This record gives sequence, C-alpha cells and structure tokens, in this order.
Amino acid sequence: MLLFSFSYSQIGGNYTYSFLEKPVSARVAALGTNFTSIDDGDINLGFVNPSLINSQMHNSISLAYTNFFAEINYGYAQYGRSFEKAGNFVATLQYYDYGKFDYADEGGVQGGTFGASDFAMNIGWGRQLDSSFSIGATAKLIYSYYESYNSFGFAVDVAGTYRTKNDWVMSVIASNIGMQMKSYVPGNRDPLPFNLQYAVSKRLAHLPFMFSIVYDHIEKWDLTYEDPQNPSGTVDPITGEVTPKSGASKFADQLMRHMIIGGEFYIGKNLILRGSYNYRRRAELKVEDKLGMVGFSWGIGIRISKFKINYARSTYHLVGSPNYLTLSFNLDSFKK
Repeated sequence: MLLFSFSYSQIGGNYTYSFLEKPVSARVAALGTNFTSIDDGDINLGFVNPSLINSQMHNSISLAYTNFFAEINYGYAQYGRSFEKAGNFVATLQYYDYGKFDYADEGGVQGGTFGASDFAMNIGWGRQLDSSFSIGATAKLIYSYYESYNSFGFAVDVAGTYRTKNDWVMSVIASNIGMQMKSYVPGNRDPLPFNLQYAVSKRLAHLPFMFSIVYDHIEKWDLTYEDPQNPSGTVDPITGEVTPKSGASKFADQLMRHMIIGGEFYIGKNLILRGSYNYRRRAELKVEDKLGMVGFSWGIGIRISKFKINYARSTYHLVGSPNYLTLSFNLDSFKK
C-alpha cells in the first residue's frame, strides 16, 4: 500500500509532465477518462492499464493521433509481443507537440520561432497469474524540452486486475510513481502527476452493452477547484455574493468529482457506439450561462477487414472539442 498526503486543495499546476495524464486512445477518450478495466485484448487498453496486457496483443500495432487545442498535437505508436517465459509486453513511443512559438522582446519585436515537446518511451509488462487475477507494470522514460530548457524523468505504473465468475472486471492502478532526474531549472524539481485509480466494468448478459465506472484520485478526497470568475453555489441576485455548498450537497459534489461513467453499445460485430460523462471536467470547465455538452464524450469503433478504427470527441469547453483517432491491426492477420 502506498499512502500519499497533500496539504493543498487543488491538484492542477502542482506537478510536471502533465501530458502523462491525457487520454490518447480514441476508445479511452470516448469513455471520458485515462484508465479502464475493460478486458478484451485491445492493445490500446494495455497502454493505460498494464495488468490487461496479455497474449492476445502479440504482434499487434496501434497508431493514435489527437488534434488538441491551439495547434497542439499528440499521439503514440505501439507494438505488442509475447514471450512464453517472460510474459507479455507492449512498447509505446508517446509524443506531445505544442507547436511553434514566436520569440519577442519587451517591445513586441519578433525574431524567429522555437518549439516545445514532450516524449515518453514506455515498456509495459503483464502476466496472468490465474483465471481470476493478473498484474502488470509500465516503465516510462520521459524527455521534455521547452525552447532551451529540457528535463529527464522516470516513472512507473503498477496495476492489478481481478475478474469474477459472473464477468465483473475490477482494476486498481498507481500511476506515474517517479521523479525528475534532471529538472528544467537546476535545484527546482517538481513532483509527477501521481494518481491512484479504481475501475470496474461489466458486459451485461442479456443486452449488448458494457458499462464502465472509474473512481479517480483515491489518494485525495477534495478535488474541488473554485474559479473566482465562475463560482459554483447559489449566487445572490442583489449582492452578487456566492453562498457555498454545504452538508449533503457539498459531499455529493466532492464524491462525483471522482466519478467517471461510460459505456459501450455493440451493434453487430463491426460497430460499437461509446459515450461517457465526466462530472469533474464539467464542474471545472463549464460556463454557467451556456452549459452545452461540457463533460460529455462520445465515440465510434468500426472494424473494416483487418483494421480497427476508433474515433472520439471530448467536450472540454465551449470553444471546441478535441478529435481522437486510433488505428489498430494485428500483423498475424496478414499471413496466408
């Protein structure tokens, strides 16, 4: 057991390598999270939960691309391989490109451009201990550079998955346990975005539907962030003062900030519809005057011949929604 304690109430902006938290796979993004317990041999799920890595991923390849905000693009390339004695492995090269920035002096005179990117080389391992329990771990070598500043880091994910006889699948993961080995500025090391998560999923017996529930950040109860320009609670129409939530309302709000609910609906063997709701994302990024679909995600999965194509959109804010695209296939399927 690992126990962590923090003295601050918000988790954003207090750590480095935040790109490690972003969902990359279109399937995972459509489920509104970056972690899942769904166990069906998809190599993309082995990236977020190493205890799901198994022999079904042998010789599988996956390519993912995300068109994010403000010319930010990121993605990964994956390959799976199994060895009889050593276990099952998935290698992933992950990148995050922030685009080009202009150099400018105090007077606004521009002179050239510079770039900023993050990279991670991941090696994931998984092993089935028996019919019910599997374990896994992922080692991450991280490199980041912003203009002339660069940093190296190392992290590991450790996960376990339990399957019941009536098809419940439950997983726990401790992700991004590690440190900066070289900081951007000497003597100024930042912590990594540690997260302890629990996920449960089940495919219904008499309906072509699978639901998934993720409890995010087990290690920290209060995830509340209050935007001073967009406060939550009741606003007095005369004085404009905000009456904060209290009692059961406050407890329910804090509990739901941990919950991410999603599902998949199977239409035949070659088409899957997905959707999810992330309460915390909606609570932090919504605009009270126009709520829209902030916090909701949706996606579609299609099998065409030997290829699996997944697409998703996640609504972070009214300004737009990122597009996620993933292509997966198995090299063995091309053999005569």
